[in-house]
Amino acid sequence: MGMWETCKPFVTGSLSGSVAGTIVQPIDIVKVRIQLAAAEGGNTAVSHVVKNLLNQEGVAGFFQGLSAMYARQVLYTGSRLGLYDQFTAMAGSPGESLPFWKTSVCALSAGGIAAIIGNPADLSLVRMQADNLLPEAQRRNYKHVFDAFATIIKQEGAVGLLQGAPATATRAMALNFGMLSFNSKAKDQLAAMGFHKGGNVQVFGAALAGGFFGSVFSLPFDFVKTQVQKMKPDPTTGEMPFKGPLDCALKTLRASPLRFYSGFPVYFARTGPISTITLIVQDRIKKLWAALDL
Repeated sequence: MGMWETCKPFVTGSLSGSVAGTIVQPIDIVKVRIQLAAAEGGNTAVSHVVKNLLNQEGVAGFFQGLSAMYARQVLYTGSRLGLYDQFTAMAGSPGESLPFWKTSVCALSAGGIAAIIGNPADLSLVRMQADNLLPEAQRRNYKHVFDAFATIIKQEGAVGLLQGAPATATRAMALNFGMLSFNSKAKDQLAAMGFHKGGNVQVFGAALAGGFFGSVFSLPFDFVKTQVQKMKPDPTTGEMPFKGPLDCALKTLRASPLRFYSGFPVYFARTGPISTITLIVQDRIKKLWAALDL
């Protein structure tokens, strides 16, 4: 296998994720703000969050952390889609439909590995999106994703780049399971119903299914990930609000299990489209490579 054949799935995934991420970035900002408000017992109404964001930060507020978003798409989305393609190729034969359990194992494995690779960018993105909610004296004021990396290493050590990695990996595994396993299953079901393989109905319908199930399975883990990644020591005691993802999950469960699904409409409005768009763009790019004989 040549270098391009090895890299192609990862390049395809990176491009697909970057296109989708650009489109839904404003929704992602609102989703993060709602989750932070829910954790602090604040107003989680979409209209309230959007109004405050506009009043306090203007339109530019909806595009905070763009550099971190692109870094995340290249490192994380490129890896999880690329690894999934590689794993499914190794698990079956060309043209063979894999059983659901095999696609699930491939999706879970790809999601967990990709999350570790992309955690530094994901951590930077969450912090940059939430920074303006902190008191001015506690803001990190990262200029861009590379400044975030350098500052985290300087202040927290290299291991700081992996803060929240277990929660990120768990969330990524849940998202990949819902998104990619159900996308593959839906493609098989639509083909069995007579829809043209590789046609618009099959591609779009399967992408919608992947987007929906990805959102349902991943939101509770995404909520925990956000809380862990944005936490800061208490100014008085110096203690962190959570000892780790499990502690965060247990405290949230005791407070209100429904908090795990805070902002589900916004989360689905973000995760559903970004998953759907990513899968559709990925399919189009794969067809482009084939047309160019690459």
